[in-house]
Amino acid sequence: MKLHTYPDLEMMMIALANVLAGELNNALFHEDRVTVALPGGTTPGPLYDDLCASSLDWARVRVMPTDERLVAPDHPRSNEGMIRARLLTGKAAEARFVGLRPGADGMEGLTTRVRRALPLNVLVLGMGEDMHTASLFPGAPELDAALSPEAPPVMQITPPGQPEPRISLTAPVLQGALSTHILITGAAKRAALEQAADLADPHLAPVCTVLKDATVHWTE
Repeated sequence: MKLHTYPDLEMMMIALANVLAGELNNALFHEDRVTVALPGGTTPGPLYDDLCASSLDWARVRVMPTDERLVAPDHPRSNEGMIRARLLTGKAAEARFVGLRPGADGMEGLTTRVRRALPLNVLVLGMGEDMHTASLFPGAPELDAALSPEAPPVMQITPPGQPEPRISLTAPVLQGALSTHILITGAAKRAALEQAADLADPHLAPVCTVLKDATVHWTE
């Protein structure tokens, strides 16, 4: 794990947007299409505001959420809605969005669509104070299956204490990313990160699934 600390949120978001743009641009030199997986929630919004202004060949970039709440796309808790509003605009409007919401073809069709977009060239994750990442939550009944090397690329997860089920990328997909970044803010999440590193057990701290090879970006 590499840890980068920043003096404030604005500097962190600008710096990380530049890093992501550079990694995507480099990948585009070698591949016809590249895939970036990104978190929802409130923290990464400013990152997407900066990233969407990057001069990339966005038409060759596939954008995928790391997880999705099973709510309507226009619901305030929808990761898809947030990513579309904050990232898929301006120069990035031409990017192709690969959603995690099952369609008429159900989970089988969703699995096929996600598999076609793999591997992830760039992965950005958040982390909760409970040490979950994507929608891999401690105590979720599906966690063991989602952590398995034989897990399908996406699974429905029922996080304890959360208002709706979710769809999440699974451990093999997250671990297969070519570049992984974790974005966190605040003292509580810094403490959770250190606890996760000490535990080194993805069943107790699912973020450990990717922590070893990740670059963590943190500010107070």
